Amino acid sequence: QVQLVESGGGLVQAGGSLRLSCEVSGSTFIGSGVAWYRQAPGKQRELVAHITSGGITDYADSVKGRFTISRAIANNLAYLQMNLLKPEDTAVYYCNTHISGGDYWGQGTQVAVSS
Repeated sequence: QVQLVESGGGLVQAGGSLRLSCEVSGSTFIGSGVAWYRQAPGKQRELVAHITSGGITDYADSVKGRFTISRAIANNLAYLQMNLLKPEDTAVYYCNTHISGGDYWGQGTQVAVSS
């Protein structure tokens, strides 16, 4: 059974940094892309960053230059490094991947940025 678990969220002041982690169990990220989404209160879930199985990355315009998505060599971990955080980055952040035709989501980790 594939499971994703996010960690690393918390409260940080504007301009600060956080690194989110996403650990997969029951499978690996080898051969699969990984995405980070976020959902702020009262808003729709939005794609923040994506990395393909080949390592190609893509970002939402709102986070370009500030966030970096990556995967560990062992490929059972993915990260989202978030720098220069802004209050509008406050949201629950979710990890997502597709493995063997299945669509998997973590439970989310809360990020709160104070001004």
